[in-house]
Amino acid sequence: MAKAKQSPGGAAAAVEEIVRPVVEGMGLRLWDVRFEKEGPDWFLRVLIDRDEPLDTDTCEAVSRAIDPLLDAADPIEQSYYLEVGSPGLGRRLTRPEHFAALAGQKCAARLIRPDEQGRRDLEGTLVGLQDGVVTLRSGEEELSFPLKAAGFVKLCDDEDLFA
Repeated sequence: MAKAKQSPGGAAAAVEEIVRPVVEGMGLRLWDVRFEKEGPDWFLRVLIDRDEPLDTDTCEAVSRAIDPLLDAADPIEQSYYLEVGSPGLGRRLTRPEHFAALAGQKCAARLIRPDEQGRRDLEGTLVGLQDGVVTLRSGEEELSFPLKAAGFVKLCDDEDLFA
């Protein structure tokens, strides 16, 4: 029986369902699953996190644990490269739990279209996400915007605000 055509977002969700129990069973957090096209190639990126720094041995152990499960379940019809890694310092905030965990941290956001003041690039301390609206504090000003209006929201330091 032929597989139904699957969107990249659907592929990531299917993979997440398969890998989450394995990652969490190894004492790690699943930060995100991304299925992305770069040039002619597709990459399945499984981003893991924990309280202490990650090392390549941990990433390799996760890769070895999930690879046979992905082969058996075959949730993605085309070929791809599997990458397991850390979301890093510039991690993108994509889920409500990301915003809750990183409240109080310095973040940058790039809006898809300029806001009423003509700004596309915003930076400040993350206040949080509520009802689909992200709030950053920049000095005395609160900057709020719908999450769906942002191209990205990411954790950052002064060096990499919009890199």
